[in-house]
Amino acid sequence: MKKRVLITGTEGFIGSHLAEYLAKMGLSVCGLKYKANVETKTEGSIQFREGDIEDRDGIHRLLEEVRPDYVFHLAAQSLILPSWQNPEKTFRVNVLGTINLMDEITKLGLDPLVIIAGSSAGYASADNILPIKETTSLHADSPYGVSKLVQDMLAELYWKKHQLKTIRIRPFLIIGPRKVGDACSDFARGIAAVESGQKKFISVGNLDSVRDLMDIGDAVKAIWLLAQNGTPGEAYNICSGQGYCMRDVLNKFISLSSVKITVKNNPELMRPSDRPVIIGDNTRLKGLGWQIETPIETSLSNILSYWRTRLREET
Repeated sequence: MKKRVLITGTEGFIGSHLAEYLAKMGLSVCGLKYKANVETKTEGSIQFREGDIEDRDGIHRLLEEVRPDYVFHLAAQSLILPSWQNPEKTFRVNVLGTINLMDEITKLGLDPLVIIAGSSAGYASADNILPIKETTSLHADSPYGVSKLVQDMLAELYWKKHQLKTIRIRPFLIIGPRKVGDACSDFARGIAAVESGQKKFISVGNLDSVRDLMDIGDAVKAIWLLAQNGTPGEAYNICSGQGYCMRDVLNKFISLSSVKITVKNNPELMRPSDRPVIIGDNTRLKGLGWQIETPIETSLSNILSYWRTRLREET
């Protein structure tokens, strides 16, 4: 009998790729989606349910129907800038939504392995210790980071108090096709727009920051590996362990372009608080047999190709 999987947030970047990957692996995948359109390549083999993680009754009915062996909780307000603009919405989705899910699993007496997606944004910026380990102190510097920190702590609490088999993942900067709102996607989309004549230049924010970048293909493999071999109650960084200066990343993108790219700074793209360097330690993950498979150049090329195709389709 196929193992049953429930993924929340399948309309999102990681959720859509994970649903696609697990469907190809032969699992029975049900995806909770908030929006009508979900961009996956294997949509026919994934059962979608429209709903809202804030709707407790709806979550109860979904869990009762699917009775999953694995739950991947990826539904979130996942961007930092919007969390400053609307912190209340961020907390309703990220915190109350997580409580809804874990409470209803417990009430129904289900016993799935539950992957709870936290974030590297929950790590303290004042420690200045690199690379960042899972044992690094937690102290977020944005409403989004705080909400993810609370989510992380709740997952640990439900493991200790209710024996809910939770594994906490802390993704760093995952990149790839279909993502929007991050620097790599903005760079690629801007370059594609210049190439197609839709723009004359691209706007950028802080290019001096250093970030740990991981390809989405490597990330979903890591998440599935943790579902199989991770230890309930533990936290695991999802990261490459390699830091990339965003200025260098932009230059790599520009080198892939077919035209001359003009770059202009835009102060509105600067965040209220922005840590200069974020690099994760993936020792725990590698200890389970995981390793990086996708070179950064391949990741950037795939992102640029995606945006070139998408902009052509939109015109």
